[in-house]
Amino acid sequence: MKATWFTRIAGAAGVVLMVAACGGGGGGDEGQAADTVRYLTSFNTFGRDAYAYVALEKGYFKDAGLNVDIKPGTGTVDAMKLLAGGRADFGIGDFTGTLITMAKEKLPVIAVGMVHQNSLAAIIALEEGGIRTPKDLEGKTIGDQPGSTVQVTFPVYAKAAGVDASKVKFVPGAPPALPQLLASGSVDAIGQFVVGRGLIEKAAQGKKAVVLPYGEVLPDLYGNALLTSNTMAREKPEVVKRFAAALFKGLEYSIANPEESGEILKKYQPTQNAEVAAAEVRAMAPYVTAQGQTIGAVSKAKVEVNIKLLTDSGAIPAGMTPEQVIDLSLTPQG
Repeated sequence: MKATWFTRIAGAAGVVLMVAACGGGGGGDEGQAADTVRYLTSFNTFGRDAYAYVALEKGYFKDAGLNVDIKPGTGTVDAMKLLAGGRADFGIGDFTGTLITMAKEKLPVIAVGMVHQNSLAAIIALEEGGIRTPKDLEGKTIGDQPGSTVQVTFPVYAKAAGVDASKVKFVPGAPPALPQLLASGSVDAIGQFVVGRGLIEKAAQGKKAVVLPYGEVLPDLYGNALLTSNTMAREKPEVVKRFAAALFKGLEYSIANPEESGEILKKYQPTQNAEVAAAEVRAMAPYVTAQGQTIGAVSKAKVEVNIKLLTDSGAIPAGMTPEQVIDLSLTPQG
């Protein structure tokens, strides 16, 4: 079932390219030109984002008639602002952070697919620091990129976990620097995804990490979503569908081949560790295919649950609807 949607969209893209290549007239090479799009990863270039490079390496983007420029992202809020400002065409953002930011800033951004069926957001500390439970975060510092999903969603998590959010201080740090900030003791914990345990323990030279997943107290939340601007969704829906199909085909291949995905990531991002990246991909797989969903698919009912949870917690005002935050006509179908 998963392959059906990918194959249908990719096949349509192939027909478009074939017609362009065979068409006569004075168009010349212009008829064969691929659509160039700019894509932002979710958070730097860790293993959790390897699937975009897999789609590039395997030719899935090329087969879909796309020339894709991949850039490291720096969190949900930054991605949304770049999309809204026309400085990127697609990006990855945590769905909860997306809803909260949409409610606050009314950015013209919309989701067109779901990378993770459940949230990967987490806070990670080292065992030696004495943090064992969410309550232990009170009086502590958390390093994170401003605008990241962990920071934006923390008040919702704190309320659900019984933590006084006013007693927790966030310290700004760039995504690549966070593991070392924790390892050096500059902060007590950092914002990460649950798949980041291996990365953190490597940076801390084998010291054991403690992971506090947001999903343990907020099990209904979606994870990362594929985002685009309202303008792109309205004016270039076929480009959106082709891009989503190629990207999610890369995601499907990645979770089925984690070791190769790690090597592909290292090819494009030499500073990354292939083994650590592969471990992240393996750890991410259950979140991608949770509840037996088609990869990338979205449930309107679950979106409504996410909105209600955030409304009830006071994170967003009442009145938001699924149609304001996701275009179901552009999302993968089973």
